[in-house]
Amino acid sequence: MPRYLLFHKPYGVLTQFTDAEGRPTLADFIPVRGVYAAGRLDKNSEGLLLLTDDGRLAHRVTHPRWKLPKTYLVQVEGVPDEAALERLRRGVVLKGRRTAPAQVELLTEPPDLPPRPVRDYHPTPWLRITIREGRKRQVRRMTAAVGHPTLRLVRVAIGPLKLDDLAPGQWRELTEQERRALFKALSLS
Repeated sequence: MPRYLLFHKPYGVLTQFTDAEGRPTLADFIPVRGVYAAGRLDKNSEGLLLLTDDGRLAHRVTHPRWKLPKTYLVQVEGVPDEAALERLRRGVVLKGRRTAPAQVELLTEPPDLPPRPVRDYHPTPWLRITIREGRKRQVRRMTAAVGHPTLRLVRVAIGPLKLDDLAPGQWRELTEQERRALFKALSLS
């Protein structure tokens, strides 16, 4: 029977199960053998990861062809004006290629997130950004390209799957309803 897990990756944890340098990895939190992350979050990013031993599903979650939306809460340096937000929405050029259009919203209030165990930044704006592709460090590179580097990045949704109240370092199995919604979003039976 395939396994499907949701995990709230804490800041500073690598999205892999081993590390020759002894840094924190998924193995420090998830005692389930044979599952792997369907997608990545860099060491400095936090939030929702899907882990599975279902290779076909993992491929569809990560491949841009299936256009599965991924939503992030992004704390940025400086207050982006409407022109910067519109550039993010239309797509920005990264390494010679324009990103696909993104949904971008400037939040009026900071999101309710667990504190991060590193220095606090002075109050700065938060964006909600939804993308449908997954280039390496894409959201960080997009905000930097419009002059507003990312200070904190938390993935809160992968398609129909939501981070909700899963605490940093916690994991759980997908519910049957979540599994059905994910399979439907990826056109799997």
